[in-house]
Amino acid sequence: MDSATALAMAKAQGFDCYALSFRYGQRHAVELECADQVAKAQGVVEHRTVTIDLGAFGGSALTDLNIAVPHDLSAIASATAEAGQPDDIPVTYVPARNTVFLSYALAWAEVLGSFDIFIGVNALDYSGYPDCRPEFIAAYEKMANLATKAAVHGGRKMTVHTPLIHLTKAQIIKKGLELGVDYGVTSSCYDPAPDGKACGTCDSCRLRLKGFKEANSTDPRKYKRL
Repeated sequence: MDSATALAMAKAQGFDCYALSFRYGQRHAVELECADQVAKAQGVVEHRTVTIDLGAFGGSALTDLNIAVPHDLSAIASATAEAGQPDDIPVTYVPARNTVFLSYALAWAEVLGSFDIFIGVNALDYSGYPDCRPEFIAAYEKMANLATKAAVHGGRKMTVHTPLIHLTKAQIIKKGLELGVDYGVTSSCYDPAPDGKACGTCDSCRLRLKGFKEANSTDPRKYKRL
């Protein structure tokens, strides 16, 4: 949902968009089917899906099948404690995920001759992941401008755009609807059914449903437990 909105906002600003998705060992790979639909609907120049294996390291309920995705608030707190995570970082946090994703995006951007990277991170209505904070994005952007030939020798500066970072989920949804985003083809669920229906009870589903409620709108995504 967030990435689809960020894409729509980039297009609204006049950018020719190249979309990048990742098959990284996540249990909710249905999001990749959704990404294809979103990319086609929004008319990107090119959409690539890169395969990497963060599941080789585990450490997250999203990449380690031995760690269950929690489905109620008490289970979320319990699973986080058992995983040794701080109280505000849930067990669904994937170690270094956005650092890895941005690094691939940075490499492709340099090849394309692009100096603008958009990422749909959010630091208000979110799960507390450390790689969604403004401090992380600022540090990554600084690093990008020290690490690439285009920035060091070309005199051009990379910018990491985070148009959603200070928005609530309700504000994100309202903005997306204004821009014509079809949220029915997006998926936020961490533990979807085999047919792709969202669970409705994981942390991500809760945040999404809360956002739609506060936006006075109805989520068009199909759920299995509502």
